[in-house]
Amino acid sequence: MDEMFNLITLVLIPKGGYMKFLRVLFISLMSMIFVVGGACAESALNQILSSGKLKAGTTGDFNPFSVRDPSTNKYKGYDIDIMTELANDLGVEIEFVPTDWKTIVNGVVAGKYHITGSASIKPSRMKAAGFSESYLAVNFKPFTTTDKVDNFKGWDSINKNGVKVATTLGTAMEPLVKAWFPNASIKSVEAPARGYQEVLAGRADVFVTSNLEGSTLKAKYSNVKEISIDAPRSPTPLAMLLPQSDQVWINFVNHWIEIKKAKGYFKKTADKWGL
Repeated sequence: MDEMFNLITLVLIPKGGYMKFLRVLFISLMSMIFVVGGACAESALNQILSSGKLKAGTTGDFNPFSVRDPSTNKYKGYDIDIMTELANDLGVEIEFVPTDWKTIVNGVVAGKYHITGSASIKPSRMKAAGFSESYLAVNFKPFTTTDKVDNFKGWDSINKNGVKVATTLGTAMEPLVKAWFPNASIKSVEAPARGYQEVLAGRADVFVTSNLEGSTLKAKYSNVKEISIDAPRSPTPLAMLLPQSDQVWINFVNHWIEIKKAKGYFKKTADKWGL
């Protein structure tokens, strides 16, 4: 047990005066963990250190956060860098476990993975799973294609009979578009399909996504156009999903986020991916 304590403090707590405050917090936390032996034995933190592997759930369809290359089955993106860095600091390997938005919460609850990439913090997810501290926020905008962009101006122009709005099952956007556009026709598709793909294929008129993914899609597809609106809607913090009852693991991840923020890692990674 002493060896595990030393490993965690050595790997995650950098030496130096500028981190002294966080170092004290971390040592206090670790001391409580090892005093309460039963809680530690049940924690994902113990499982990760014992197995030498951090299992991270990711969808592979959230550009630029997590994108899967079907030819290699490898992932890249902001989330992938963040979770790989966490594994490196723990001194373990990283294993990315495929999931989708409809089952992402179920996966962490069932123990299929220890953590997920960025997910919107919302009450329906909070009922079943825990969240880390937020490290990034998004808001939501509507998009269409070049041939239809002149048909829309403002959010109200979308909420009309005959307008088809595409969304993906299980995403944070699905309940929002249903609430925002009761007069429009909502087309929900199941992952790996995405709402924007329905619009590009001409099977729907509008999709709504985060400002971050929207910018990426506009750069990738010249046909994707942002609909003119007065302001984005629903500013939403992003965080990692974690087992709800595992306070040891949640505290550990939160202190890790705090340390990496202080060292500029999150800003550097966000800049790398244009966030």
